[in-house]
Amino acid sequence: MCSQPAPPMSSPHNVPRVRFDRHELAGAFGDIGTDVPLLIALVATCGLDAASVCIVFGALQIATGLLYGIPMPVQPLKAMAAIMLAQRLSPGILAGGGLVIGGAMLLLAATGALGWLARVIPREVVRGIQLGLGLTLATLALREYVGADGPAGYLLAGVAVFALLALGRQRRIPAPLVVMGLGVLYGFVRRHEDGSLLPSVGLRLPGVRVPTWEELMQGALLLALPQLPLSISNSVIATSQTVRDLFPARAVSVRQIGLTYGLMNLVAPWFGGVPVCHGCGGLAGFHALGARTGGAPILYGAMYLLLGLVLAPGFTQLVRVVPMPVLGVVLLVEAVALMMLVRDMAADQGALWVALVVAAAVVGLPWGYVVGLVVGTLLSLALRRGWMKVPAVEVAEPSQGPRCGTEHDAGGI
Repeated sequence: MCSQPAPPMSSPHNVPRVRFDRHELAGAFGDIGTDVPLLIALVATCGLDAASVCIVFGALQIATGLLYGIPMPVQPLKAMAAIMLAQRLSPGILAGGGLVIGGAMLLLAATGALGWLARVIPREVVRGIQLGLGLTLATLALREYVGADGPAGYLLAGVAVFALLALGRQRRIPAPLVVMGLGVLYGFVRRHEDGSLLPSVGLRLPGVRVPTWEELMQGALLLALPQLPLSISNSVIATSQTVRDLFPARAVSVRQIGLTYGLMNLVAPWFGGVPVCHGCGGLAGFHALGARTGGAPILYGAMYLLLGLVLAPGFTQLVRVVPMPVLGVVLLVEAVALMMLVRDMAADQGALWVALVVAAAVVGLPWGYVVGLVVGTLLSLALRRGWMKVPAVEVAEPSQGPRCGTEHDAGGI
């Protein structure tokens, strides 16, 4: 009697929307390398309340996991965070900026403007944005994170990369959990040497913050206006494309992403939360470390809820148990997964050329996302209509060596 073939381990049709297992737990750390440093810096530098930040951030992660049923990330708005840290702006201005950008994105989504932009902007431009963000994250990981603890940090990062590669082919013990375990063990040893092992504990609830009219205006000009182009290109359009790349059976429209982006930012600032977005980098990071359902962001959000409700007084102290070199390795994995998406442009030299130009603009220019988005779209249009032609790059065939009876035959045998 013939045996029945074994069913596939997983397919888009039999994977549940929410699952809790070791692979979802491993994937839950896929975005920690970008989130934790920004949240720590905002709390420490700008006077944000740690309990409010963690509770709201965790609740939004959980809600997003339940709503989408895929590892859709929730991330702090990076441009806003960078401006806040550079100018040391007040929490009220941050709340004002979050409300303004939330309202703007909700309006763009509701009117169909986001859908129109997604149709107009070519795929190669989106790939260039993804590649540029990946290069930026990789540079940050290698320059700022991996060497943070000196020679010991480099050694730890090397061990972490080796563990990820060596254990990556088996599914029994997820490699990311091993890496995070090594990092936490290293962090506890270092903190014990510093005499700062036990964090402060105390029950906390989020506070309520009502921005003034002046804070709304300042937030709009200083924070929302610089953030909006980045959010449209990376947080909405590129994230929608990344969902189609990684979860083709569960595609999410730019309108859906824009709606949840807007709603999150119309809620979070009232309770002291940081303005947030979705992001293609976080999605790639979750997926690269093994997450396939909404279980990963739910588990990730539960960690922040626990930090905010119980451990907020020792938030900065506790999260530093996870060492920067390990965060750097996680961030590097996220970056490489994001950069790999450009591979489908390899067959079209013109599209690849546009993607590389956009990536270079993202990495090297002020307002690089805006410049790349506009210039890349115009270049792609010009190429498709034959108005211009990309420089040809000839690749020589591999040499087969000298053949008998030719001018290369020195011996004449």
